[in-house]
Amino acid sequence: MSGTERSDPEIEPTSESPEGAEAPSLEDRLRRLDEIVVRLEGGDVKLDDGLELFEEGVRHIREAERLLSRAEMRVEELIGESGELRTRPFDEGEG
Repeated sequence: MSGTERSDPEIEPTSESPEGAEAPSLEDRLRRLDEIVVRLEGGDVKLDDGLELFEEGVRHIREAERLLSRAEMRVEELIGESGELRTRPFDEGEG
């Protein structure tokens, strides 16, 4: 971080969390991403602070993608165990 203080705490990805600390949930990461987007869209962030926020956001996106991928694999594993149900690609247009 630069010398500027931020009132909103940064949530670090699992790989950077202190040993024994609980990793932020997917919901926590999405909430923090929303906060970052609001700050960046506000236009009153200094360049250095904006870059730091952007980098933090990218870390949260990557970790969220990893969490979602693990959840998807687990669902496929559970569905596959029944022997009757099969997985299929998710189609956003359904529903």
